[in-house]
Amino acid sequence: MTSADDSTGGAVTAAPHPRPEGAADPAPATGMPGNWRPSAYDIGPAVLVLVLVALAVTTPRFFTADNARAILASSSFVGITAIGATLVMISGSVVSLATAQTATMVAMLFLSMQQLGLAVSLLIGLAAGVALTAAQGAIIGYWNANPIVLTIAAGFALGGAATWFSDGTTVYPKAKAFDALNATPLALPLAVYVLLAVAVLAEWTLRRTTAGRQMYLVGENRAAARAAGLPVGRVTVIAWAFFGACIALTGVFLAAFNTSATVTLGGTLSLDAIAAVLLGGTAIAGGRGSALQTLGGAVLISLISDVLLLRGFSTGVQILVKGLLVLAVVVFVYVRANGGRR
Repeated sequence: MTSADDSTGGAVTAAPHPRPEGAADPAPATGMPGNWRPSAYDIGPAVLVLVLVALAVTTPRFFTADNARAILASSSFVGITAIGATLVMISGSVVSLATAQTATMVAMLFLSMQQLGLAVSLLIGLAAGVALTAAQGAIIGYWNANPIVLTIAAGFALGGAATWFSDGTTVYPKAKAFDALNATPLALPLAVYVLLAVAVLAEWTLRRTTAGRQMYLVGENRAAARAAGLPVGRVTVIAWAFFGACIALTGVFLAAFNTSATVTLGGTLSLDAIAAVLLGGTAIAGGRGSALQTLGGAVLISLISDVLLLRGFSTGVQILVKGLLVLAVVVFVYVRANGGRR
């Protein structure tokens, strides 16, 4: 049934009209099922993909095997960290601004322990990454510390520790046990396979384990989760410990790839990881997200960086573009959550 306005401005109900036998049902008045209307949040990612495709098609040397491998390698460095950050954001801890410094510290430790062998140096690096971030998770989960303020402080502390550890110079390994991490099975970097394994493990953790499901509940409403008796502190520590392991893996692969480490090794890893998580659709406030979608966000970030690099843009422009993307996502999410309110 539909409504129509009469000549006096009042609404009257139109009487049903008989439809000839065999005639098709009329199309919905809205033209879209469920009265769906595209919003800026829905259109934005689609426009971004279209623009990226257009740039890729018109960029020389983009469609080559070597460039594809470079994109996958770059995606693995960003993606492993971003997948760990997804669990942290889902659990309501927003973001970490100490990611790059943590990866740098792990890389220096890993390289300095090479004489002990690959397995031992790898375990030391993983233990350091887990310990550093799990400690931050404990402070956030048990004492309700502000994640942004805490991780800014942690970033300064870790940056200072890396400078002290390296004496402000480049850290070189005394042995090259890490060469095994630069292997390319089936012509793809080993880090790509690790990325896929981490994505599957993270998604399984989120969907199939008690701790993973509790991360969604804690991120949705931390106060309600505490009132319901959920172990908020423990869940937060688990999320941050997983994140720390992911950062450590990234730091190890960065160290192996560069064969050395400086205090700037982490580069824009913090920003890239945040951008990948947000572009993957994880809710900023927590309670919603997917590791597999973050994997797609990491690939998208790497594609953007690759296109800009091939077109001759500087690192500064690349950082600017990624920063604008993060800003756009935040604005779209805010508009969607507060649509219609003033």
